[in-house]
Amino acid sequence: MMVKICGITNPEDATAAVEAGASAIGFNFYPKSPRFVEPEHAAEIIAGLVPGILKVGVFVNEPAGRVESIARTAGLDVVQLHGAAFAPVGMRSWRAVPMTKDFDFASLDVLDAEAFLIDAFAGDAWGGTGRTWDWTLAAAAKQRIILAGGLDATNVREAIRKARPWGVDACSRIESSPGKKDHAKMRAFIQAAFAEER
Repeated sequence: MMVKICGITNPEDATAAVEAGASAIGFNFYPKSPRFVEPEHAAEIIAGLVPGILKVGVFVNEPAGRVESIARTAGLDVVQLHGAAFAPVGMRSWRAVPMTKDFDFASLDVLDAEAFLIDAFAGDAWGGTGRTWDWTLAAAAKQRIILAGGLDATNVREAIRKARPWGVDACSRIESSPGKKDHAKMRAFIQAAFAEER
């Protein structure tokens, strides 16, 4: 199970996520997000981490050249693409897809991505809303799926049971305020996710 903590903005939260056992941490490079970080600041946070954890950058409507520049500056392993954002050639990418009522997983077959992060549809918002969706819809997916949207320790085990995803992603429901993680909630989420996997 890949367990990602998204919206990291400071070294303390990054270290706590790693110590709790997170597989990946996410940095938001969308300027309109309350969890936005500058690439240089993300690089400073990443420099203090032990090896082995995936560093994921969240991008919204950015061209491949801009994504590549930020990824290089920050020291990212994976780029998570929302909207009309595009990955540089040769870079690991996860494509974020909103779960709408008429969504068809077959539509993902034409997209080139290592995994697909399925989040609740939230209009003009690009994730981090805390909204959930019907996880059973993902159970039949043939692609590598990451569940996102309103996950925390209280529901992640149910979500994993229903969808059997490759990974799970949490952000807003494990925060004390936007961009600041509640370490107890974060640890509980990570422990619950791995407990269900076993």
